Amino acid sequence: DIFASALGLIVLSPILLITALAIKLYDGGPAIYKQVRLTKDGKQFKIWKFRSMRVDAEKDGVARLSTGDKDPRITPVGRFIRACRLDELPQLLNILWGDMSIVGPRPERPEIAAEYEKFLPDFNLRLQVKAGLTGYAQVYGKYNTNPYEKLEFDLLYINQMNLLTDLELCFNTFRILFSKESTEGVEEDKVTVSDYEEYVR
Repeated sequence: DIFASALGLIVLSPILLITALAIKLYDGGPAIYKQVRLTKDGKQFKIWKFRSMRVDAEKDGVARLSTGDKDPRITPVGRFIRACRLDELPQLLNILWGDMSIVGPRPERPEIAAEYEKFLPDFNLRLQVKAGLTGYAQVYGKYNTNPYEKLEFDLLYINQMNLLTDLELCFNTFRILFSKESTEGVEEDKVTVSDYEEYVR
């Protein structure tokens, strides 16, 4: 993790700089967006991402799931960096600092994870390992994969994690980088966590 993230930051530094400048020049807001997420054993950390939404995207304090390209909160620059997954690159710093791993479950927001656990108690089993930049759910699922399927993907990885699997997932991550389906948001009528409760009934 340390070697890969350090190497990635060095190699991708020109792209990181250009992306940060594009975001800053568009609306003058900060290029980096920090948000509290969960990793191994329920530890909270601040994830770093390139900001793809308006500065006031959550001014009312309500956690909403993104509806993808249809989401009016996403800026034009944000749409591009999301399509290319460039918004995820600052997480290489989280990996270097030890909060995340290259491969693992997608890091969830504490308030959203708590809501999922109300109707899916086993959802916290994902926290047996560090959160990851990529993984089964990220590669073979989509952003709008429902929580039950997300849990299945993550437990599948946890039960058979090894170096070969990690390398395979990293290779497949590059393969889907420009796949529109993999970056789709949730349906417009499912912007809150409770809308997914039907999947576990």
